[in-house]
Amino acid sequence: MDTNAVLDLMWVLICGILVFFMQAGFTLVETGFTRSKNTGNIIMKNLMDFCIGSVAFWAIGYSLMYGASIGSVIGTPSWFFDSAADMHSLFFQTVFAATAATIVSGAIAERTKFTTYLIFSLLMTLLIYPISGSWVWNAGGWLAKMGFTDFAGSSVVHSVGGWASLVAAALVGPRIGKYNTDGTSNAIPGHSLMLGALGVFILWFGWFGFNPGSQLAISGDNAFKVAAIFITTNLAGASGALAAMFLTWAVYKKPDISMTLNGVLAGLVGVTAGCAAVSPMGAFFIGLICGVAVVFSIEFIDKKLKIDDPVGAISVHGVCGALGTLLVGVFATDGGLLYGGGFEKLGVQAIGVFSIAAWAMGASFVVLFILKKTMGLRVTKEEEIDGLDIHEHGTNVYND
Repeated sequence: MDTNAVLDLMWVLICGILVFFMQAGFTLVETGFTRSKNTGNIIMKNLMDFCIGSVAFWAIGYSLMYGASIGSVIGTPSWFFDSAADMHSLFFQTVFAATAATIVSGAIAERTKFTTYLIFSLLMTLLIYPISGSWVWNAGGWLAKMGFTDFAGSSVVHSVGGWASLVAAALVGPRIGKYNTDGTSNAIPGHSLMLGALGVFILWFGWFGFNPGSQLAISGDNAFKVAAIFITTNLAGASGALAAMFLTWAVYKKPDISMTLNGVLAGLVGVTAGCAAVSPMGAFFIGLICGVAVVFSIEFIDKKLKIDDPVGAISVHGVCGALGTLLVGVFATDGGLLYGGGFEKLGVQAIGVFSIAAWAMGASFVVLFILKKTMGLRVTKEEEIDGLDIHEHGTNVYND
């Protein structure tokens, strides 16, 4: 193996490690934005969806996503992937699959059965994520053939997790005390914005593996492309935070901390599809747009749809993932609407966004509806009031 090949392989593995560390970021965001009595349950969910996802994706998920395409919709299944030449790819894609699964954890926090969540995580990484992923990232996939662009997964990873979160949160219902009899919404503050902020910084750090790593190489001219992706990724996160901060400052008369933190994530999610296809200026505007959108989306889902999402996962990952993917059709320097490409690219992006959303919501509904009717999705009222830590896991995280 020549030096460039070794360098490229090591780059993919290192970026995979950064994406793996995002599991810690998700854990901290979710625990910080929820109450202390459910901290241990969230820790266990984020730990186990990665463990279950690693085994399931290795066992068959990877082949369903990347095997020889059958009818342009699914890869040829094979059990227990064992190609020595592609183990780095398996690892990199495994941490992506785990990210899609763990997004759901926060949206249904504080009231969902642990056993039911484990089964859903299994099916997410075994079937739901790999099938739609094969449409885009398998060379024979039908969206790939259309020219659909989702470089690092705004739709493939984030919106799949976000739309699954929407279905899950709707089916499990709101937390006790979230809504009054007249339909008005009550804020249920998380127990530590410090943990939430640390989680966001860890996620931002991990995104420098998520997006630049998706170049899958760093040798030769790839190094310049990777460097550009670092810049577009960072600018979108920063402008997303600025947009959310100034918007909440204007509307609430104070710069809101949790909304600003979610603005960072909204910008990062939004630019993930086009981080290699847009200019730094384009990334800046994608971040701004998503930073504004996430504030309005969180308010709409909470107050109008009456869907309880403690961490804003539906808005950050579902809405901004879809929006960012659509915006590739506007800001892509090759074929984007603002660069003389007309509406063709935007149309292809729209087909991909809505197709992936329909699949994620439809498949998640079938799985979760069956689980609701058999095992049940929700813990008892007593367990929810006391906290899931003591009832589901027999311990308290904060023993003092």
